[in-house]
Amino acid sequence: MAAVFLVMLYEYSPLFYITVVFVCFLVTSGLVLGWFGLGVPVILRNSEETESSTRVLKKRMRQVKNPFGLEIPHPATASLTKGVTLTPDCLEDCILTCYWGCSVQKLHEALQKHVYCFRIKTPQALEDALYSEYLYRQQYFIKKNDKEEKYCQLPEDAQVVDFGPVPRSRYPLIALLTLADEEDREIYDIISMVAVIHVPDESYRLSCRILYQYLLLAQGQYHDLKQLFMSANSTTPSSSDASPGERSTDRSLLEKAGLAEDEPELHEENSKDCVVCQNGTVNWVLLPCRHACLCDGCIKYFQQCPMCRQFVQESFPLCSKKEQDEDESTHI
Repeated sequence: MAAVFLVMLYEYSPLFYITVVFVCFLVTSGLVLGWFGLGVPVILRNSEETESSTRVLKKRMRQVKNPFGLEIPHPATASLTKGVTLTPDCLEDCILTCYWGCSVQKLHEALQKHVYCFRIKTPQALEDALYSEYLYRQQYFIKKNDKEEKYCQLPEDAQVVDFGPVPRSRYPLIALLTLADEEDREIYDIISMVAVIHVPDESYRLSCRILYQYLLLAQGQYHDLKQLFMSANSTTPSSSDASPGERSTDRSLLEKAGLAEDEPELHEENSKDCVVCQNGTVNWVLLPCRHACLCDGCIKYFQQCPMCRQFVQESFPLCSKKEQDEDESTHI
C-alpha cells in the first residue's frame, strides 16, 4: 500500500520532490546538531566544550612510601673483577642481599611466584624461588638511615671474567633489599625491592648502572620502577656526567645487548617551570612518554606531549593542590 501511494505521489504530484528534499534536510540537520547521538562538530562547539574535549584521562594514583633506596656511588670504577660499591638508603632496618650471576629465567619466575604463590619478603623466600641458580651470594645488615657504602665482589675462585654474548642467561648482579623487622613488613605496602645491575666485564665494558628496579608489594603485585623525564635545579646524577659521545656509545651498547628502553633523550633547560607558559610549576606527568613538563593550568590544553609530540593516554599529578599550597607557604 505504501509503495502504491509513493508511485501515485511521484506520478501525479510535485510534492514528492518537496518531501524528498525535506527529509534530506532533516537528516542533515540531525547529523550536524548531534540528534542521533553523534558528536557535535568542532565548528559548532563553544570554547568550554572544546577545552573539555582536549582533556586527557587523569589517572587515579595512590601514594605509598618506599622504604628502600639504592645508589651506585662510583660507577666508573666498578667491574666484574674489581667489584662494585653500593650505597643503600633505607627508612628502616633492612637486609641487603647480592646475588652474582643470577639466572634471568629464574628471577622472572620468582617475580611471578610473588604474584601467584608466595610473597618474597625475605632473602630466604627469593632463594627458594631461584632454586640456588646463582654463582655467589653476599649479605649485609643495613641500619636505619645508614648510608654507609657496601662493597660487593665476586670471589676470584669463581673464575668468571664475563657472562658471554647476548642473549645472556644470567644477570651480572641482583641486589635484594628486604625489611629486617617483621613488624615493619605489616606497616609498609612495599616489602622488598629487586635491582638488576649491569657490571662491566670482558664482553661489555659500558659503565655500571641499574638496569631495572622492581618494587614488590605486600598484596602480591610488583611494579617496574621507571624514572620521570624532567628538568630540575638540583645536581644531575653521576650517570649524566659523561660526555655526549660516551652517553651515545653506552646507549648503543645497551641497545646491542637488548637492555635499552625506547626513551627519548632530553635537552632541557635547568628549570622547574612549565615548558609552555614558563610561569607555573611543573606538576603533571604525561603517559606513556613519562615527561613531566606541564603545570596545572596548561595540562587541560594538550592531547600531545609538548616535548616529544606523543599522544597522551593518561596523566597524573606529582602533588595535590593542597600539598602545593603547603609547600609554597613553607618556602615563604
